[in-house]
Amino acid sequence: MLNLNFKKGVFLPKDEIMNLALRRNLFYPAAEIYSSSPSGFWNFGPFGSIIRRKIVEQWRKKLVEKEGFLEIDGTVILPRDVFEASGHLKSFSDPIIQCLKCNSLHRADELIKDSIYEIVPESMSNQELEALIKKHKIVCPKCKSENFSNVRRFNMMMRVMIGATEDNECYLRPETCQSIFPDFLRIYKNIQKLPLGISQAGKSFRNEIAPRNSLLRERELGQMEIEVFFNPNKIDNVEGWDEVKDYKLNLLLLGKEDVEKISCDEACAKKIVSGKLIAYLLARTQQFYESLGISNNLIRFRQLADDEKAFYSKETWDFEVKIDLGWVELVACNYRTDYDLKGHGNISKKDLSVVEDGVRFIPHVFEISAGIDRTFYVLLDLAFKKEVRGREERIYLDLSHEIAPYFIAVFPIVSKDGLPEIAKRIKNDLESYDFDVIYEEKASIGRRYAKIDEIGVPYAITVDYETLSDNSVTLRERNTMKQKRIFIADIPTKLWLLKNKKISFDDL
Repeated sequence: MLNLNFKKGVFLPKDEIMNLALRRNLFYPAAEIYSSSPSGFWNFGPFGSIIRRKIVEQWRKKLVEKEGFLEIDGTVILPRDVFEASGHLKSFSDPIIQCLKCNSLHRADELIKDSIYEIVPESMSNQELEALIKKHKIVCPKCKSENFSNVRRFNMMMRVMIGATEDNECYLRPETCQSIFPDFLRIYKNIQKLPLGISQAGKSFRNEIAPRNSLLRERELGQMEIEVFFNPNKIDNVEGWDEVKDYKLNLLLLGKEDVEKISCDEACAKKIVSGKLIAYLLARTQQFYESLGISNNLIRFRQLADDEKAFYSKETWDFEVKIDLGWVELVACNYRTDYDLKGHGNISKKDLSVVEDGVRFIPHVFEISAGIDRTFYVLLDLAFKKEVRGREERIYLDLSHEIAPYFIAVFPIVSKDGLPEIAKRIKNDLESYDFDVIYEEKASIGRRYAKIDEIGVPYAITVDYETLSDNSVTLRERNTMKQKRIFIADIPTKLWLLKNKKISFDDL
């Protein structure tokens, strides 16, 4: 069931996005025709799946390939030993509490945060959580009762029993990185060089107690992760440092209320970060999200205190973006030290150390763990625009060219008199130039414009009766709805100039 917050017939911002997502099949609940379908699982429709794929393609192009990182595609099911080594079987848990009146289950830390609007440290004990709930007289969101059970820990791993006799205990990975660490030595032997970045985009699974806010807290989630293995004694030896040393990071430091813009050089000099490699990777992460069209004044790296960090992290920066729901974490940037390779080495009895300059050591790891679906949702939120002109309301998605599902739509104004044939020839020609094109001829031209606006298509070409006399078409811009007549022969060149930002629409 979807929890849409309608109030007196008016959508709240997140409900407007959900309404658009459902109406245009961007994303929707998995197996929604069945009442038994569990929450926290989402399907991406025809247009949503393209946007989602393009987000990953941009990550691959502008971060992974640009930095010379390698990419693997690992299995989502791994043996129990992997998660014993990683510490997930022991430590990957959330505090759970049950209302004794209505029997509803809640995450204790989220219950507190939603009531007193304060971040609850990850390390807070069950007893401390119980004390906070009692102190602030927090009630059950469903029945308003104050009568709760004691807080207990709930492991979020999803277990899978493998084989005909189901005697091989395995788990769905909770992070994509957990199929990277066991592969490190095999890949390193072919490279023989550090730093070594290994990346992966794929599915992870977490048995969340209370999935909510659609794609922001799921049980099946998409991740884009990069694990950079490096020699800790060479953390300041960074190729390409001059490219970022003066670039300013948006940092929210411990104990501060406002973001400070601090150059990578200054962050290292003041030991705000552990070394140049950390600052470099933070800069590349911030630049990547800016390239997706996110304004610099809406982003920050929030420094996590020791009691907030994951159990494996020495230093953590959460990359967050401000939307209508508040600050949303999109990327966890963790300095995992040698925790992972050391743990896997101990359990597997394999030597995962390397030799460099005659010294044997276990590499350290810095992680850039980004949420695909969270990024998707935040981009929708920021791109969502609603205009009211008189009695008419218009909704469109101001998506960047790189992640819009199509760059151009081609329409015949009517489906007769040879106009569809001309429009299809234009479509085929544009596709030969590698433009992403959508073609439609059904419904009124107004409805077709409304549809492509709502899925974020930047431009549209309309073939009309004037085309028959002078071989020109109407080119329409999504955001402004401005229109210009251009000749069919000029279409590929003019669209290339627009796509590569060599010219503005007004200057066509």
